[in-house]
Amino acid sequence: MPQNEPSMLETLRRIVQDVDSAPSFQAALEILVRSVRDATHTEVCSVYLLDDRTERLVLMATEGLNANAIGMVSLAFDEGLVGLCATREEPINLQDAPNHPRYRYFPETGEEHYNAFVAVPIMNRRKVLGVLVVQQRTNRRFDEGEVAFLVTLSAQLSGVVAHAKVMGQLEMVRGSRTTQTQIYQGIMGAAGVTLGRAVVLYPPADLEQVPDRSVEDLEHELEFLARAIEEVRADVRALDDRMSGTLMPEERALFDVYLRMLDDHALPSEIAERIEAGNWAQGALREVIDEHMQNFAMMDDPYLRERMSDVRDLGLRILAKLQDSETEDTREFPDNSILIGEDISTAMLLEVPLDKVSGVVSATGAANSHMAIVARALGIPTVVGVSDLPVTSLDDAEMIVDAYLGRLFVQPSRALRKRYKDIIKEEQQLVAGLDAYKQKEAITPDGHVVALCVNTGLMADVARAKDRGAEGVGLYRSEIPFMLRERFPGEEEQRQIYRQQLEAFAPKPVTMRTLDIGGDKDLPYFPIREDNPALGWRGVRITLDHPEIFMVQVRAMLKASSGLDNLNILLPMVTTVSEVEDSVALIHRAVEELREEGEFDIRLPRIGIMVEVPAAVIQIADLAKRVDFVSIGSNDLTQYLLAVDRNNSRVADLYSPYHPAVLRAVRYVVNEAHRVGKPVSICGEMAGDPGTAILLMAMGFDTLSMSASNLLKVRKTICHTPMALAKDLLEQLLELDRPQDIRDEVEKVLSALGLHNLTRARSES
Repeated sequence: MPQNEPSMLETLRRIVQDVDSAPSFQAALEILVRSVRDATHTEVCSVYLLDDRTERLVLMATEGLNANAIGMVSLAFDEGLVGLCATREEPINLQDAPNHPRYRYFPETGEEHYNAFVAVPIMNRRKVLGVLVVQQRTNRRFDEGEVAFLVTLSAQLSGVVAHAKVMGQLEMVRGSRTTQTQIYQGIMGAAGVTLGRAVVLYPPADLEQVPDRSVEDLEHELEFLARAIEEVRADVRALDDRMSGTLMPEERALFDVYLRMLDDHALPSEIAERIEAGNWAQGALREVIDEHMQNFAMMDDPYLRERMSDVRDLGLRILAKLQDSETEDTREFPDNSILIGEDISTAMLLEVPLDKVSGVVSATGAANSHMAIVARALGIPTVVGVSDLPVTSLDDAEMIVDAYLGRLFVQPSRALRKRYKDIIKEEQQLVAGLDAYKQKEAITPDGHVVALCVNTGLMADVARAKDRGAEGVGLYRSEIPFMLRERFPGEEEQRQIYRQQLEAFAPKPVTMRTLDIGGDKDLPYFPIREDNPALGWRGVRITLDHPEIFMVQVRAMLKASSGLDNLNILLPMVTTVSEVEDSVALIHRAVEELREEGEFDIRLPRIGIMVEVPAAVIQIADLAKRVDFVSIGSNDLTQYLLAVDRNNSRVADLYSPYHPAVLRAVRYVVNEAHRVGKPVSICGEMAGDPGTAILLMAMGFDTLSMSASNLLKVRKTICHTPMALAKDLLEQLLELDRPQDIRDEVEKVLSALGLHNLTRARSES
């Protein structure tokens, strides 16, 4: 056993590295027990893992006991010392194990010769996955350092065991091979639920397999490259034309990016230089793409990795032309195809017959990647960032995509299929039944009116919002057009984009949030590297530090609103009074500048602040006095109040808009803002969830703003929920102290009103 900290750390790292690099899970277990026995200088090391089907702890690997007992010996939680360790969820350290009342002897293991015994639980997210045991003949008690070593090792290896459980690799009885549902966790890219069969999208060629080869005919090789480049350009233009009726220009910006990369002075020029240096076209292409990929990889930024994906995709397309290979055009896509891939690019998505696609799952990518944004615009449920996805083994596998939870179920059980089919059927029936609410006002049975607006970012959101009777835009995410470009858009570019939104809803109000980047929303051309981005340089902090960016955007918004007078400007991530005063002063200056330039129809818009952090909650009255309205960003406010990153699977289940702290904070903001005479709106998931929406209504919010997909659900809920009932419910719930208890009570009320189907799909999924 290591006797000092450096050697202990070194031993831990070596064991973890050896286990991580094992070719299979069973091999990893064998490496683990062998390494631990050697490191602890004991005679036995064993691993018992929990079989979820039988709720028993099964011996899965051992070094020192009889190998024939592997898979044959198992214990319930109330059996033996291993079961005792699992039940207590803490280490057990005994110097004379056979004399302990819970000791149970298994003749097939040959463990009767061992006295000293230590067991530590293997746990992941509060659940026992197994038990790690070491034993020794000597009648002695293991010292504190030895037990600490095992506890530390167990904690580090718990992720490996949890991953194996998800992958279906825990075949608890040796020799049995049953088909089990495999579950993979990622991040929601576009909301929705779907069932279907996997169609794996492979890149059209493999750059890594291209060898170097000397050029035999330089002119021929250069002509060969030029022809391939032109064919790829033609393919990109054809894709752009094909999507012109589906996506707006800002959503098709990727195609311009591709064409710029294919300009003669860009990638083609670099490849030609490598050809002239002596490498054939395919080898030269590989060299250039590899170099770009390495440069992007060193930047370690999620949005720059998005550009890395584009370069790789283009490289593969060029290689496919050079190889004159078969492409995905010959593939068949059955109905309800679920696209699966290591890195599904926007172009790969748009090339397939979209009427056949019901879902998308990508091993890489982020919630705000270009592909995810386009998938949202197309209404295709999408899960990204599924790092454990075994892409090559999934083709034609039956699967369920639950994008609400960012989850993928492969080979789902009959019960799971039935459950999700029922959810999808209910959602379809619900959508059909909600059509009657498209042009209705949101008025409670006792006569209270609630304004319902939508959150937008893409022009694809506009048509759905207008069709469903939105009363304006409560939040326009102005950063999305910035994210779809390779540079800051100019004033006129921005004016045209904003004008489309303002005209589409005029005379109804459109609330445009100023550029909200930083945190998890970086721009590819404006990377921000910070140790703690959530608490760093983001939102209004950035735009005040860069007034040249802020002023161009505000001027574009003001010019876009000329003659319409329906613009509201919203300031994000406000934490101090001075930030509000400085921002308001710049907006006033922009108005004066434009009037001096002859833009006489420019009016000062209504200005508001977003309440997203605890500081803004506590000082809300001071902040509200300096603006025209207040808007709560419920997603960020919940995240900051609870100190929970909802994209972190370890703590995501702690994120809840039903948390008492969230409800009490939100109510405080409404009361304080109204006390100083300012209207209050709320946007985010709280506004779009029927359960929390009736609580927000009871609190007195003037406007609820949500995605268009939730608007009709919330409107129906309000139309069936008396305000008096909602207020009584709110007062009762504010006395409760557990999020789940609050949620349960809300769902009981909705069920009594006949509205249970409005929340069931989301809560059961």
